[in-house]
Amino acid sequence: MKPGIHPAYGPVVFRDSASGTAFLTRSTMASDKTIACEDGNTYPLVDVEISSASHPFSTGTARVLDTGGRVERFERRYGAR
Repeated sequence: MKPGIHPAYGPVVFRDSASGTAFLTRSTMASDKTIACEDGNTYPLVDVEISSASHPFSTGTARVLDTGGRVERFERRYGAR
């Protein structure tokens, strides 16, 4: 890699604002906020709106659409054939 043109790649903590869960990983994102982890080190903190800890698909709380109501409404409007 060419020196001086790539962003710094290092440990960053991503915190889910919906569930409060924090993930320590590596990224090129930078932040002015910091957080002290249980390992005694301080890392940059990036707050995210949604993650795998709060996304409905990952948590199993996804809603199922009522397709039966749509079909009945269509048949009422245009008649069943």
